[in-house]
Amino acid sequence: MLLALSTWKEVETYLESSSFVLIPIGSTEQHGPNGLIGTDAICPTTVARALGQQAGFLVAPALQYGMAQHHLGFAGSVTLRPTTMIAMIRDVVESLQHHGFQHIYFLNGHGGNIATISAAFSEFYANSSLSGNSNGSGLSLYQRSWWSGDRIKQFSADHFGDAEGSHATPTEVALTFHAYPELENRAPLQPEIAPRGSFRDAVDYRQTFPDGRIGSNPALASAELGAEILDCAVSDTLDHIRLVIPGAALPC
Repeated sequence: MLLALSTWKEVETYLESSSFVLIPIGSTEQHGPNGLIGTDAICPTTVARALGQQAGFLVAPALQYGMAQHHLGFAGSVTLRPTTMIAMIRDVVESLQHHGFQHIYFLNGHGGNIATISAAFSEFYANSSLSGNSNGSGLSLYQRSWWSGDRIKQFSADHFGDAEGSHATPTEVALTFHAYPELENRAPLQPEIAPRGSFRDAVDYRQTFPDGRIGSNPALASAELGAEILDCAVSDTLDHIRLVIPGAALPC
């Protein structure tokens, strides 16, 4: 069930049996010569929509901008400041809480978001505690990155090994190829496996990783592998949701 394609009456009915909502959150940033700029939003959105269909979860529209300042050396990348992102998350959470949602699960698609999402959660809980509300916020917030489960990790190790890298990875690129097979891109990569290393800001990143990749070879990606990756991600995420969220909060 997609929030954006539902009526308010349908959401009201959903809330009669569930207080859970799933929110994809990602970034708009370069992903090398053959990766889509929207990769970090496309991936969690694809997983979330599959989960919504399989388990009946309500899926909110993706938050498509994130912490991407180090990618600004590449055309098309867009970043939020940490304070902006924290404010955005807080406003979304408080809006959903207003309607009765109590379990809000952010399915993340960008490693650079993790610290700021955690800070946003801390900010929310701190405001609740400092308000003097003896009943607490009544809200549970969760975040998990779509690639963090055991099935995904094993799949990536088996199929890509050291060529997985840490940015513009074949795992994430394959999932976008599955979601948008008409956009499968075979741009030449030189070198085949990108260099590894650290970076500071956008200028340093562009100088160190001139084509945008870090340690990866996304030429190994395919739409067919992306379909298998999606199955792994859905199973991993569903297991985690059922582990951390009371069954009574989930759709019947």
